Amino acid sequence: MRLLIAVVLLIAAPWPSPAQTLAPAPPAATLGPAEMEKFLLDGRIIKKKESSKGVTDAYRVTLSDGVLTHDAQVQNVDIAKSYFDVGPKKSEVNFKDSYRYNVAAYRLAVALGLDNVPMSVERIVDGKPAAMTWWLDGVMDDGDRRKKKIAQSNPARAADYYNVMFVFDELIQNRDRNQGNIVWSPDSKMWLIDHTRAFRLNTNLLKPEQLSRCDRGLLERLRAVTPEALAQAVGNSLTKQEQEALLARRDKIVKHYDERIARLGEPVVLFTL
Repeated sequence: MRLLIAVVLLIAAPWPSPAQTLAPAPPAATLGPAEMEKFLLDGRIIKKKESSKGVTDAYRVTLSDGVLTHDAQVQNVDIAKSYFDVGPKKSEVNFKDSYRYNVAAYRLAVALGLDNVPMSVERIVDGKPAAMTWWLDGVMDDGDRRKKKIAQSNPARAADYYNVMFVFDELIQNRDRNQGNIVWSPDSKMWLIDHTRAFRLNTNLLKPEQLSRCDRGLLERLRAVTPEALAQAVGNSLTKQEQEALLARRDKIVKHYDERIARLGEPVVLFTL
C-alpha cells in the first residue's frame, strides 16, 4: 500500500483573542513525505528543550540539515508492566507505553488515507530508540482552546473530525486520548498526537456508542485492509499480535457501521470530510 500524504508545514501565527473565531491559516510551504522523512531521520539536533506537558518525558528538539530548520518531538518511553494502577478508572493489565506506537499511528493513518497524524519515524537519539515526530506549528491543543473560549472557524468540519477521531481511536484502542493530544489548526483541522498508550490486544470496542457517523472514504479503506497490507504499512512498529487485534477491532467497526447504514440509511451515517 503506497504511503501517499501531503504534509503541510504550518507557519506559526498569533491566535485570536477569546472573543474571536479562528482565522484561516496563512499560506504555507510544503515538503514531500520522502523529504520530510529524510529530514527527521538525518537532521542534526542543534537545540533541545524539555516539554512542559505530558508524562512520558517527551522533549522538543530543533533539527537542521543546513538548509531547512524545523522542530520535532522526541519520545523514547518504552515501558511494559503486568499491571498498572493509577486509580480505579485507569488500572490496566498488560500495560504498555511505547514510542513505537507513535510511529505505528502515523503509518496506519497514511494507509487509511488520513492526513491528520503528524509524521513520526524511529531514530536513535542519545543512544536510545525513539519516535522523532514532526512538530506542528501554529496549532492549539483542545484544552487551551476551550479554556480561552476560542470558537471553531468551521464547526461542521470540526464535528466531522471528531467522528474520524472516534473511529481511529477505536481501531487503535487508544487509552489516552485527552484534550492535550487533540490539537487544532486555525482552519478547524484536527491533528491527533501522542499515541504511546494505544494498540492494545483487547479486541472489544471501548466506546461503540460514539461511533455514530463515519467518513465514507475511511470506511471503504477500512474494509479493504488485508493482513498483508497492514503488515506492510506498519512494518516493525507493531507486533503480529497487535496487528491481529487491530484487524479484529476493524471487523467490529465495519460491522457496526454496516448495521447503522442498514437501519438509518447512508445519508444519515456517512459523510465526506
